[in-house]
Amino acid sequence: MICDLRGSAAPKTTRSLAWHIARETRHSPQARALLESALMMEAFLVPERTVVNAKGDGAALDVSASKGRIFLLTLAITNIIEQESLDVSIFGSADGATWDAKPVVAFPQKFYREEIPLLLNLTARPEINFVRAHWEVARWGRGTDTPMFEFHVALREVPQEILAEAAGRVRAQ
Repeated sequence: MICDLRGSAAPKTTRSLAWHIARETRHSPQARALLESALMMEAFLVPERTVVNAKGDGAALDVSASKGRIFLLTLAITNIIEQESLDVSIFGSADGATWDAKPVVAFPQKFYREEIPLLLNLTARPEINFVRAHWEVARWGRGTDTPMFEFHVALREVPQEILAEAAGRVRAQ
């Protein structure tokens, strides 16, 4: 299941779960410490300070060793120019060479500097051993026709303890 914290595509429970995970790890020292101590995998699908002006793909990341197969993705857009858009999606592969035709999950189209969390749940897709980011950019209006985005995509495995705690809080609401 996927989650866009601002969109309505995912069920409310899933949006709430991702929101609680992002909020708890950002504002609670205890939750952040638990997440950091129990992290099994943390990596960048797109390295920090990556500047792009055309569509492209990040490097393949092997996720086959992860235990929970649920990840918190964070798209951080750190620099832009006006009148442009960024589309980032995550593709899966069994072997790291042949990629699915459709993305496993996609961030909503973005136009501004911001950080966007998104859950990537691969529990229903055991055949996926590798993931990679794909991005597309567009520009319109005045000025140069070439878009420019500086961004990164981080991936963190979410420990089962955090999922259980967040799910309990969602049910309690």
